[in-house]
Amino acid sequence: MTIPEWLREAYRRWEENVLKPFLQKRPERKPQFTTLSDIPVPRFLVPQQEDPAYLKKLGFPGEYPFTRGVYPTMYRGRLWTMRQYAGYGTAEETNRRFRYLLEQGQTGLSVAFDLPTQLGYDADHPLARGEVGRVGVSISSIEDMERLFDGIPLDKVSTSMTINAPAAIIWAMYIAVARRRGIEPKQLRGTIQNDILKEYIARGTYIFPPRPSMRLITDTFRFGAREVPKWNPISISGYHIREAGSTAVQEVAFTLANAMTYVQAAIDAGLDVDAFAPRLSFFFNAHNNFFEEIAKFRAARRIWAKIMREKFGAKNPASWRLRFHTQTAGSALTAQQPENNIVRVTLQALAAVLGGTQSLHTNAMDEALSLPTEKSARIALRTQQIIAYESGVADTVDPLAGSYYVEYLTDEIERRVWTYFRRIEEWGGVLTAIEKGYIQQEIHEAAYRYQQAVERGEQIIVGVNAFQIEEDAPDVDILKVDPALEEAQRQRLAALRARRDGQKVSELLTHIEKAARDPQAELMPLFIEAVDAYVTLGEICDVLRRVWGEYHPRF
Repeated sequence: MTIPEWLREAYRRWEENVLKPFLQKRPERKPQFTTLSDIPVPRFLVPQQEDPAYLKKLGFPGEYPFTRGVYPTMYRGRLWTMRQYAGYGTAEETNRRFRYLLEQGQTGLSVAFDLPTQLGYDADHPLARGEVGRVGVSISSIEDMERLFDGIPLDKVSTSMTINAPAAIIWAMYIAVARRRGIEPKQLRGTIQNDILKEYIARGTYIFPPRPSMRLITDTFRFGAREVPKWNPISISGYHIREAGSTAVQEVAFTLANAMTYVQAAIDAGLDVDAFAPRLSFFFNAHNNFFEEIAKFRAARRIWAKIMREKFGAKNPASWRLRFHTQTAGSALTAQQPENNIVRVTLQALAAVLGGTQSLHTNAMDEALSLPTEKSARIALRTQQIIAYESGVADTVDPLAGSYYVEYLTDEIERRVWTYFRRIEEWGGVLTAIEKGYIQQEIHEAAYRYQQAVERGEQIIVGVNAFQIEEDAPDVDILKVDPALEEAQRQRLAALRARRDGQKVSELLTHIEKAARDPQAELMPLFIEAVDAYVTLGEICDVLRRVWGEYHPRF
């Protein structure tokens, strides 16, 4: 790569201070990268004509403002984590799917939980009837968690868990299982989603009111920084905001506004920003508009770096980095001509990679119809592997940098996001904006405008409002969850309650209730002790419901 004179000193400094130390710890995958025609592929390229804004707006990868990526070599050093989301039925069934995906080359686990688990109900609760194991795995006790990860080396595999309102309790189960196997929490790597604000905004699996829920989150920040330093205690999610119908701009704006709220809450609780900020992670959607999605990811990195350095005064460059997981857009999948979804997912996944994601889930073609079959899940994983190993896009960093169109979109998304930040502040901040319905209304209006465009034929969806065909029921296998599993789960819970130490369970729940009433008390250590003694998820959540109440939206 030729470094022009005007950029040479800045490049030399970056090479000495950022690149060389990084390469000592993480060498690149190959000694040399070339195209199929044996043309050398440079690590990245820079403008040859002098550009006074280059260092301020783009810079070098792995350095502020991180527009070009959070690591100096990106995928030349290590490919993104291929983390396929999976979970259904019993812990044993999901464990078999995990093992299958790992055998197929998946490099990280991502757990889907059923609705009762997400809402803090045990499988034998009356409100759980008919929903156990339907949209994810059913987890009520540490025994379920042990079966879920049976034979999987928790000290070697990174695990992501999509759980929010009861995230601290599910995390406690994971930590307790690891300890039973002799694995210390400091060895564990992974993420709990733990993003309750977007539940009030877009998804709806909340339990407690916003303010006590924020206390649970700051408690996980504190515990994670001290005891589980390789773990991400939150994945601040734009994915569900986008699935609810937001625009790309709204996805970034509301996600980062939520993130600022979490950071401020942790600081207000007495935590040092540089103690927890390096482990914050994010979760974004990869939607259909290819270039807009790439620009969205680049803009989000730049905005977050500025927020952390200028608003919160973080000193550690690791606190400025926006690291994120991406999932392709479930709402973009169609039940009509489901094979078309393979093409959609491929383009969405490619946008995520070109945008610099750290991990990726690709949806299966049949997910508009049912949970994925093994075959469709394998095709989705192969999509990532073909992008990684056959396309060449992983061989150079931020290959679209300098594109007039991509840079225009990146700048414009950033400008509009800052406009949203100002509006949210005018509403009194994120919590007030949620309580008054402003953010939700913005998303609803965006979703309505999009649907109107589809119905008028202005927005084409292939196979839905154009290029339709006469088709019978889709010719794909449908995964069906056996309804008998619900009764089996109920029986297991009854057996567990019968053989455990009931007096100890009662004492531990009393300790949790007392701590929940004390704003200064830590809850995570109590949760770990309780689940290890076979206290169930629902029992702990019922205590917290009694103390904090339940959230009911007012609009």
